[in-house]
Amino acid sequence: MSWTEEKVNKLKELWGKGNTASQIAEIIGGITRNAVIGKAHRLNLSAKIKTRTVPSNETYNNTSEQRNNKVKRGRRSKFKSLIIEKDFEPENPKQLEELDENSCKWPIGHPDEKSFYFCGRTSLKDFSYCKLHLLYAYQPKGKKEDVVEKDEVPEFIGKKIKSA
Repeated sequence: MSWTEEKVNKLKELWGKGNTASQIAEIIGGITRNAVIGKAHRLNLSAKIKTRTVPSNETYNNTSEQRNNKVKRGRRSKFKSLIIEKDFEPENPKQLEELDENSCKWPIGHPDEKSFYFCGRTSLKDFSYCKLHLLYAYQPKGKKEDVVEKDEVPEFIGKKIKSA
């Protein structure tokens, strides 16, 4: 491809107007974006450096606060949407082969023991666990609970049961 005087003039004109190399290549026709960039460099046309405008601190703080509120609302709504009942459906012990997409997959016991099984209650839509085990699995952010005995109810679950 040869650069004619007409194409060079068109390149200078379009480059000065702020068109991208891809746009210029398309308008002139028969040349690639890289050819446009190379010729502009050889002609010492000013480099196209777009400076990014920095938003003011006020704008940044507002957007970060809005983002945090959305995150908090989303996380809270997940737990508020659970209807905590004091009478959970009874466990339906299942072996691995018996599990289906609607079964709670919370493991009970140790896999090496003969008495090992999965909860088997009905799981909530889009989750792998039943209501009770969902509360164990998805703990509130930043709160690490102490190790609890098997029959003891963690404090945050007790609060949820009371508030329901």
